[in-house]
Amino acid sequence: MKLFAFFVAAVFATASVKAQTADEVINKHIEAIGGLANWKKVTSVVQTGSMTVQGMNIDLTITTLSGKGSRQDIVAMGMTNYMIVTPTEGWRFFPIQGQQAPEAMTADDVKESQDMLDPSGTLVDYKAKGHSVEFLGKEDVDGTECLKIKLTQKGGKVETYFIDPSTYFIVKTVSTIKANGQEAEVFTTYSNYQKTPEGLMMPMSMSIPLGPGFNADLTVAKVEINKAVDESIFKVSK
Repeated sequence: MKLFAFFVAAVFATASVKAQTADEVINKHIEAIGGLANWKKVTSVVQTGSMTVQGMNIDLTITTLSGKGSRQDIVAMGMTNYMIVTPTEGWRFFPIQGQQAPEAMTADDVKESQDMLDPSGTLVDYKAKGHSVEFLGKEDVDGTECLKIKLTQKGGKVETYFIDPSTYFIVKTVSTIKANGQEAEVFTTYSNYQKTPEGLMMPMSMSIPLGPGFNADLTVAKVEINKAVDESIFKVSK
C-alpha cells in the first residue's frame, strides 16, 4: 500500500513539474515580448507588408479586431483578394483563382479559424481563453535547442511552439489544420523581432514552406496597435 501511495505521489509530482515548466516557459516568453499587462491592453492589430511567392510580389494587410473579426486583404497581379473571419461566419474572395463572387466558408473552416480573432496570440492568457498546454522538452531548430510547448485550443486545434531559450521568442510554430476534410501541418518560422511604440516585440519576418524548394516569405513593414477599426470591413462587399 505504501509503495502504491509513493507511486501515485511520484506520478502527480511529475505531472506538476511538467505543468510548472510549461507555465514557466510561457511566462518568460510573454515577459520577453512585452509583458502580460501590455498584451491585455491590445484590442486591435493592423499589419501591413508584402509577401514573395515564387518571385511574385504580393501586398498584404491583416486587420484583427479582438473577438470581432479578422480580414486579410491581398493584392496580387493587380487583383484585390480577401478573406474575412468573424465569430460566426467567414468568406473568401480570390479572383486571382478565378472566383467571380465571395464564397462563404464552411462551419468547420470558420471554427478552425477562430484563433485569427485573437490579436495577442493563443499563448497570452491561455488559461482564461480555455486552452491547455504541455511542455514537450527540447528540439533542434536550425541549430538551436528550442523549448517545445504544445497548446490545444478550446476548440481542439493543436499548435506547437518552438521557443529560443536565449531570447524566449517564438522561432517556429507547427499548426495542425483541417482543409477539405483532410488534416495538414503548417510550418511557420519567425525572425527579425522589433519593438512597437507600445513596448511589444513582434516578428517582422515570417516564412511558410509551400513545397520542395520554395516558401512564402512575408515581410511586415508596419504594425499599428489599437488603431480604430470600422467593423463594416468584416462584412462582404456588395
